[in-house]
Amino acid sequence: MARKIALVTGATRGIGLETVRQLAQRDVHVLLAGRDPAKAAEAAQALRGEGLTVEPVALDVTAADGIAAAVRQVEAQYGRLDILVNNAGILLDDPAKKPSEQTLETWRATFDTNLFAVVAVTQAFLPLLKKSDGARIVNVSSILGSLTLHSDPASGIYDFKVPAYNASKSALNAWTVHLAYELRDTPVKVNAIHPGYVKTGMNAGNGELDIPEGARTSVELALIGADGPTGGYFHLGQRLPW
Repeated sequence: MARKIALVTGATRGIGLETVRQLAQRDVHVLLAGRDPAKAAEAAQALRGEGLTVEPVALDVTAADGIAAAVRQVEAQYGRLDILVNNAGILLDDPAKKPSEQTLETWRATFDTNLFAVVAVTQAFLPLLKKSDGARIVNVSSILGSLTLHSDPASGIYDFKVPAYNASKSALNAWTVHLAYELRDTPVKVNAIHPGYVKTGMNAGNGELDIPEGARTSVELALIGADGPTGGYFHLGQRLPW
């Protein structure tokens, strides 16, 4: 059986980098995609030093030309894509401001990366994913995208309102449901995941989980079999409420 080909966006550090590592440790050939070509090359070289099969790809997920160039590169080298992990994301909300006080620029920039870029990257790579025997699309969301939990005063996230980020992840969850429905009669499976409250730069080093644990759910959903779920929202094997 040919080795699976995976592409992980936003993969030069944090959860994305660890997702690349864990997929490569499972005999997947991983394309480490990052906005900065030098950083992507450096990160890929470090993982190759661990004996892993990793290749850098320059990809700014908000740039149409860059997405098209990455698709051409993958098509020319492999002719297909088996796994797409949409990991790139940003959090720009000002924690000192109320939901109604966040700037429109913050909302637009957040949605550009956390939603529109995911749609653009997925649309561009979908023809190559359909050439796989059983492609997997993993959208890295957050429990902060759960409308159910945000509406429940007993929920642990009820008071954690970073509205542009949260709403972008709710929208990403909706995109996941719609794409999974479109592809329901194909071998392509599409799921959203919550990595956990992970100790990363986005959280200023705060969190409950170490980065390797934070990457686990992405890797698990990227490698599910033909009997695995599609159109779901998961964290470490647990289905989350939308």
